[in-house]
Amino acid sequence: YNYQGGIMMDELCQGMAKNKPNQIEDSIGDMYVVMTILSIQLGLDIEDCVLGAYNEIKDRRGKMVNGVFVKESDLQEVESDGN
Repeated sequence: YNYQGGIMMDELCQGMAKNKPNQIEDSIGDMYVVMTILSIQLGLDIEDCVLGAYNEIKDRRGKMVNGVFVKESDLQEVESDGN
């Protein structure tokens, strides 16, 4: 667990909860820097990591439910719960 990354995530969540666009942008930038440094320390290329994540999710289907993306395979369960 990267403690610095956890702090940045907390700042991002606070910015989102308080609707503070400048704090959100700063937090995302901080997180990107921390993740870039971590990837270098682990001998990885940050762009390869992002591309790999994108390729894993790019074909997923679903929809937003109360501000959360729900995969198509889970939609029936969510919709039957009344959300």
